[in-house]
Amino acid sequence: MPEIDGVNAELLTLLQDDGRMTNAKLAERIGMSETPCWRRLKRLEESGIIEGYQANLNRRKLGLGVMAFVQLRCSEHDQAATAEFQRIVQTTPNILACHNTTGADDFLLIVVAKDLDDYSAFVDSTLRRLPGVTSIRSNLSLKEMKASNKLPVTSVSEA
Repeated sequence: MPEIDGVNAELLTLLQDDGRMTNAKLAERIGMSETPCWRRLKRLEESGIIEGYQANLNRRKLGLGVMAFVQLRCSEHDQAATAEFQRIVQTTPNILACHNTTGADDFLLIVVAKDLDDYSAFVDSTLRRLPGVTSIRSNLSLKEMKASNKLPVTSVSEA
């Protein structure tokens, strides 16, 4: 695992801001030559710190006007039910995230839909059919105040 020193922290921060930044531009921005910059980048990718690159899309412009935070409670926790639950969650594109949580509910999902009718149909066709689900509570987002997948990166010496 490469150490997150000041240079690696800066590299990661720059790439989170612009994942399409060229190696030449990265090297220029951090004040190093291209070859050592490329080597650092490759080590960060190979270690799994950088998992991949993607475009950030505007869900509303794609017609996905509803975002729901869904809390699920399950009665079945055996291996088969859990495996089927995970398979369905992982293969359903409307489910953006799923977390196994502490507290009264077992899972927290982030779900997108075109509109309320589409969301209602999704609840009926997908969420109610998940194995062992006994309770579904939805909170609809009225206004997105912040949305980011950028992680705060600090070097080991700053931590």
